Amino acid sequence: MNHNIIISDTDARRLRDLLEKAPRNGADELLNRLAGELDRAHIVPQAELPEDVVALGSTVELEDLEDGEVMTYTLTLPGEADASAGRISVLAPLGTGMLGYRVGDEFEWPVPTGTVKMRIRRKLS
Repeated sequence: MNHNIIISDTDARRLRDLLEKAPRNGADELLNRLAGELDRAHIVPQAELPEDVVALGSTVELEDLEDGEVMTYTLTLPGEADASAGRISVLAPLGTGMLGYRVGDEFEWPVPTGTVKMRIRRKLS
């Protein structure tokens, strides 16, 4: 399940800037996970990013592989996140986990309650 992830050069710059400016007050683990994802990502020019890759601003439908629950989220920067509106921060465990994957990919990611196993069902925008 550890697929290569793809991130646009535009998102990579925005995320590295976020990592540089983020306060280090209890969020170190989340920031380190995002940094690790950026380090392992295949960075491509924005114009070459495949349509089915989850990027900042993408709205995607995810399926929990444990219980079959389907949920829809939009991946955002932290200042734009609003859980009640389905807008999840790239610094949230699930947000970092889905970044750079493609429709059909499955991923596992640690969350406060354990590990989630998810599939990206489709990209809505």
